[in-house]
Amino acid sequence: MTGYGGRRTQAQRDAITVEIGYALLSAAFAAAVLFGAVAGPTLLFQLPDTVEMVLLRVGLLAAPVLFLARVVSVLIRFPERRGVGHTDGETGRPGGQPSQPGRTSPDS
Repeated sequence: MTGYGGRRTQAQRDAITVEIGYALLSAAFAAAVLFGAVAGPTLLFQLPDTVEMVLLRVGLLAAPVLFLARVVSVLIRFPERRGVGHTDGETGRPGGQPSQPGRTSPDS
């Protein structure tokens, strides 16, 4: 439901679904890269046991934190994007879009 008690259009629901998918996939990728960068040296080099343990634990702690931070930051920014998921009340067209392709204003 929207803030005014109305229902969301299919385009709005699709935009939200795509944004959630993007947030999850980009967060998973970022977390995997971070974990690989922090804990990867333990697999490539002979390091003292203490250093290996510390790197693995730091990677295991930092990756989920980055994952959550990325998901939250992407989803919080979603409503701020102009014309995404918002429609003009009169016509139902996405807000901020010209009525005809190639036209930038009604005076054109």
